[in-house]
Amino acid sequence: RERFQKLLERLGLKQPPNATARSVEQAINAAKELGYPLVVRPSYVLGGRAMEIVFNEEGLQRYMKEAVSVSNDSPVLLDRFLDDAVEMDVDAIYDGERVLIGGLMEHIEQAGVHSGDSACSLPPYELAPVIQDKLREQVAKMAEALGVRGLMNTQFAIQGEDIYVLEVNPRASRTAPFVSKATGYPLAKIAARVMVGQTLTQQSVTEERIPGYYSVKEAVFPFVKFPGVDPLLGPEMKSTGEVMGVGKTFGEAFAKSQRAAGVNLNDSGKVLISIRDADKAKAPDIARMLVAKKYEIVATGGTARFLKEAGIPCEVVYKVNEGRPNTVDMIKNDQIQLIINTTEGKKAISDSFTMRREALQHRVTYYTTMAGARAACYALGELDAGDVNCLQDLHKSLI
Repeated sequence: RERFQKLLERLGLKQPPNATARSVEQAINAAKELGYPLVVRPSYVLGGRAMEIVFNEEGLQRYMKEAVSVSNDSPVLLDRFLDDAVEMDVDAIYDGERVLIGGLMEHIEQAGVHSGDSACSLPPYELAPVIQDKLREQVAKMAEALGVRGLMNTQFAIQGEDIYVLEVNPRASRTAPFVSKATGYPLAKIAARVMVGQTLTQQSVTEERIPGYYSVKEAVFPFVKFPGVDPLLGPEMKSTGEVMGVGKTFGEAFAKSQRAAGVNLNDSGKVLISIRDADKAKAPDIARMLVAKKYEIVATGGTARFLKEAGIPCEVVYKVNEGRPNTVDMIKNDQIQLIINTTEGKKAISDSFTMRREALQHRVTYYTTMAGARAACYALGELDAGDVNCLQDLHKSLI
């Protein structure tokens, strides 16, 4: 990790401020320098195991004492959490001379949700082309500096105009099959040939393919089979599978991916909105999109006040611990067709757990990020899109 930090400094690339800690005291001192919130995790984990976002010193102390054993052999890694950042995945192949960009994938959930749990779009659906070009340049720099031969996966976080490198894996990632289906390039085959000495030029594979259609990868979750598990998404991976939707527009592709993942989106009904303070500025836009799609808004106290101030009519409902009838009662009575719920902090997450679990039991569609909710709004306008695309025909259109 420290060697990689030096490499990025030499290349002039940014990383989120980070540190390693081998004791509770070291972690607390490092956190004071880095600032909260922090992403904390043990060394050498897969799938974001035991990874958490902590918001204060109390949370960090609890994590260090309960979640992990800390020693010189297995220090804890601390990274400054980039709130409200867009995460990107880039798959590439390097043969020692030339870089082939397999695909740029824009995550739909913001940074902080594990990449295996986040839906993503190829090509990117909102990221500015100038930022996309910078990502390509940075991937090429890192591939050359690392001396990779074959596949390489890089994850970035974009905050405004700033690009941060989250991690680089000099291997195939779980995204490689998705990118191969989306672009028609058999990435594993091309990379295997590169690894045994055949260059990209010799394989006649030198140009990135950017499709004229959208492909969306969506995660499949097993929450309904595990009664005690909270469906709130975070840095620890919870999904057990993936599906893909393809469409002429991002909305159509996302709608198909939701259908394939078993998520039911109704073309009208009541939507329950209960969101954390940090997300309230984004709520009016999403609420207006939902009203335009024939949804009635129901919101908890603080969210309702904010929406009414923005001129959006909404019904007020109690939170679970505030009185009756409350959010859970409405879900049980089949009055809610869609839920948007974002939360942070141990108490708030615990208080809203019963609402999310009840939604699962009653098969009410829910989104626990604002980005996911916005994508759903795009999809609501494309629910009737029923075109079935043959992958081979789509790939021929790219040649």
